[in-house]
Amino acid sequence: MKLQEYKPVLVGAQLWHPHRSTQSSRKRLIDILGALIGLTVLALLFIPVVIAIRLDSPGPIFYSQVRYGLRGRTFRMTKFRSMVVNADALKHQVKNEAQGLVFKNSQDPRVTRVGRFLRKTSLDEFPQFWNVLVGDMSLVGTRPPTSDEVKRYEGHHWKRLAVKPGITGEWQVNGRSSVLDFEDIVDLDLRYQERWTVLYDLSLIFRTVLVVFTGRGAY
Repeated sequence: MKLQEYKPVLVGAQLWHPHRSTQSSRKRLIDILGALIGLTVLALLFIPVVIAIRLDSPGPIFYSQVRYGLRGRTFRMTKFRSMVVNADALKHQVKNEAQGLVFKNSQDPRVTRVGRFLRKTSLDEFPQFWNVLVGDMSLVGTRPPTSDEVKRYEGHHWKRLAVKPGITGEWQVNGRSSVLDFEDIVDLDLRYQERWTVLYDLSLIFRTVLVVFTGRGAY
């Protein structure tokens, strides 16, 4: 199924269209300002993070993966590498503790020592601020799905692609990695779309900062 320019689909009895947030100039302005702040922090932390990754595990500094965004457009999302180099090849050896179209394991042996710290503090996600700046992502949105997820989507799942994927969102402030059922993630993503306002975005950003500082729900 080619999704580079996905056409509107039926969700229940309603025709699916991009969410109103995608046309908000205020949301885009917040994204740009937030991305510039995030990239500034990234520049300050870049060398220490790179050294830590290099000393802990041989291989590249970044991990890059194709994700699906607004209306099914693909983009390449980059993170600091938090797993061993051959993590994808070893995936079948790790038990999936989640249900549905998502993979999670609280003691995933593929995650490096530095990688666990990066994940707990969300530092691994800082390179995504570049995706926000160029418009592939938003500061707040839905969880960006992989191709493995999208090719198995059913009717209501497609509505997740009505907004830009976000660095944070409902799933981030309501459990992060502890949300183990894919349908719960979908429900959170759709609830975000129902509740969206610019002020709601700002509240989720503030709550995300609190969650990251406490380390709640991350592994």
